[in-house]
Amino acid sequence: MRAMMNVLNPNRAMATRPSPWPSNSKRPSSLRSPLLSLTFLFCLFLFFLSYYFLTPKSLLSKSSSPCNSFHGQKFLWYAPHSGFSNQLSEFKNALLISAILNRTLLIPPILDHHAVALGSCPKFRVLEPNQIRFTVWDHVVDLIRTKRYVSMADIIDISSLVSSSLVRVIDFRIFASLWCNLDIDSTCFHELDWQYSLFDSLKQCGSFLSGLDGSVAKCLYAVDEDCRTTVWTYQNGNEDGALDSFQPDDQLKRKKKISYVRRRRDVYKHLGPGSEADSATVLAFGSLFTAPYKGSESYIDIHESPRDQRVQNLIDKIEFLPFVPEIVSAGKKFARETIQAPFLCAQLRLLDGQFKNHWKTTFMGLKQKIESLGESLHPIHIFVMTDLPEANWTGSYLGDLAEDSRRFKLFFLKESDQLVVQTSKRLVEGNHGMSYGFLPEIRDVDSKVTKHCGPSNLPDVLLYVEETICSCASLGFVGTSGSTIAESIELMRKFGVC
Repeated sequence: MRAMMNVLNPNRAMATRPSPWPSNSKRPSSLRSPLLSLTFLFCLFLFFLSYYFLTPKSLLSKSSSPCNSFHGQKFLWYAPHSGFSNQLSEFKNALLISAILNRTLLIPPILDHHAVALGSCPKFRVLEPNQIRFTVWDHVVDLIRTKRYVSMADIIDISSLVSSSLVRVIDFRIFASLWCNLDIDSTCFHELDWQYSLFDSLKQCGSFLSGLDGSVAKCLYAVDEDCRTTVWTYQNGNEDGALDSFQPDDQLKRKKKISYVRRRRDVYKHLGPGSEADSATVLAFGSLFTAPYKGSESYIDIHESPRDQRVQNLIDKIEFLPFVPEIVSAGKKFARETIQAPFLCAQLRLLDGQFKNHWKTTFMGLKQKIESLGESLHPIHIFVMTDLPEANWTGSYLGDLAEDSRRFKLFFLKESDQLVVQTSKRLVEGNHGMSYGFLPEIRDVDSKVTKHCGPSNLPDVLLYVEETICSCASLGFVGTSGSTIAESIELMRKFGVC
């Protein structure tokens, strides 16, 4: 492997080869010089040598499957998308399904906000599973190339789930290093010279893992079912195969010319022991996002498991997954040392998507909450969490609050604030994600991975620290209706993070 990486060097570009044949085919063979014959043989030797070294190993032998590296272990991966809250929701579903199917979950990175979009399940307009898997793979490669890769386990604390053996997990980078046949220490961010040839190799690797060409017997099973056709259940009576209550209506069928039928399917029966999927090393889902819709769920309807106590315990635990200690500590510190008094938190999402058209409703909720607090001899402390830049507050209700310093004292955080920067640095040092690599052959290089594989660019942790601060707001919380960020904060407050 190391030899392969050594030759992937931009200074070793393949030169244009001279033609091995004489320019005049009618020239008598007796006139050919011995030097020309030697030149031909030498060029032929160089051709085969360069082909061997410059061609990705995965392409040299169709018989050498990437699945041979895993010694019978079975894995599950999926394609996260949209904003952080949606990605966290999918991560919880992935933990649940991997436990039901007794597979090791590939912990994904946190994708850039809306770098990958699924589409709309209610409108039956979504990316095909293989398309979204490959789109995610491309984005992951870009995160590594630009040194911005941050694992979900760098931000979310799953240590209790792993230590209690409720789930088995492995960092996506560690898995991909084996799958793509790359040295783990060579693929780390600070040591890899990113060449076009390596990108081509990674794209070939991602194409296979994404199932662009379909499933591969006993190696990869690409799940084609998505929210247009399937609602996954588990041990839910005799309803396996039954029609789901939500189906496309006649108007949508005519307008979009679709003929989808949504059925409820038991994930264990269809993808567990005895199924074709069970024999595969990797089970590849597309999106694992789900949400309630018209009395049903868009894709996954597993909320309890009374006949499987292990799964029920996991369902209870993943209802709330806390941030890692570095983030929680930073949020508590800001509330304690900077605000220094009981305060109200206002989460105001004003610029993104549907929210930019509902300023009046959003500000009305905040105004009513403030009025309910009544008059005070001292200014009411308010922590403001918003996507509206402070320079644009003028003329809005936020601007009015900021100007009335006698009655209100406003606090907010910026990415450049020292608390945020120091928290980012501590997360890089902690490097929690790379600690999840249980495979025996990986253990020998854990020290190298921990030393070299952290991102050189500081991760953006502002959102997570802000959410923690809002969970500490003793005067109450006002969130933007329909915002998944507001839902996350409400959950943190319910579980008493602060």
